[in-house]
Amino acid sequence: MHIVSDIGGTKMRIAGVHDPGRFDTPTFLATPQSYDEALALFIETVRTIAGGEPIDRLAIGVPVVLSTDKRSVIKSENLPAWGGHSFADDLEKSLGAQVFLENDTALVGLGEAVFGAGKDASIVAYVTVSTGVNGVRIVDGKIERAALGFEIGGQYLSHEGDLVTLEELISGSAVEKRYGMHPRELGVDTPIWEELARIVAIGIHNTILHWSPDTVVFGGSMFNEIGIPIESVKDHLAAIMKKIPQIPTIVHSSLHDEGGLYGGLARLK
Repeated sequence: MHIVSDIGGTKMRIAGVHDPGRFDTPTFLATPQSYDEALALFIETVRTIAGGEPIDRLAIGVPVVLSTDKRSVIKSENLPAWGGHSFADDLEKSLGAQVFLENDTALVGLGEAVFGAGKDASIVAYVTVSTGVNGVRIVDGKIERAALGFEIGGQYLSHEGDLVTLEELISGSAVEKRYGMHPRELGVDTPIWEELARIVAIGIHNTILHWSPDTVVFGGSMFNEIGIPIESVKDHLAAIMKKIPQIPTIVHSSLHDEGGLYGGLARLK
């Protein structure tokens, strides 16, 4: 059997895979901040899910910057104690199975490109806006090669005075800090969402010029019903796009909280 998992800063999902293209009912757990505790819990849970069956491979999304060989954690804002550890090596030594690690956003994007909203496109840009901001480029069903992954939320959208990043303008944590309340508490009708749609369009305009995708898939909690309207993002993009004749197809993600697990299925292929 195989294992797919999506590990977040607060919660991890782990599921067994017996049949190609589908995973078993996931197990949900709180993510320990301590690396040693998280490693032990993950291994114990995987062994329980396997129930004595041999495990061949694991595909895991993690909220970290990975080394070029995708074996070790270079840094993580959400799980700082994980920095410097070789998660792949530690798992392989304990479980005797091959481990594929990917950044969590990259794995969700892969799931959307292969099984979800971008499945009919050859080149997909997946962009998530939630607590933070990030994205990934998927080409022909594979995560595009990169030296140290993708961090599009870190792009600067200013050039005078203090440099300001896209993430500092549109992320859920930035909005909560700016207005003193959770984004959901702002309500549906506030003009704040339209302003955020304009800023998203500016940032994603840059991403489109860099990555030239057929389709852009937007995901993350900031695009929920109370959140940034994707139709408004499209309108702003159409108004500012000058270098290419038309904007790509813009769609909302469709796999909800299971995108990372579907991405694991695609990675196992």
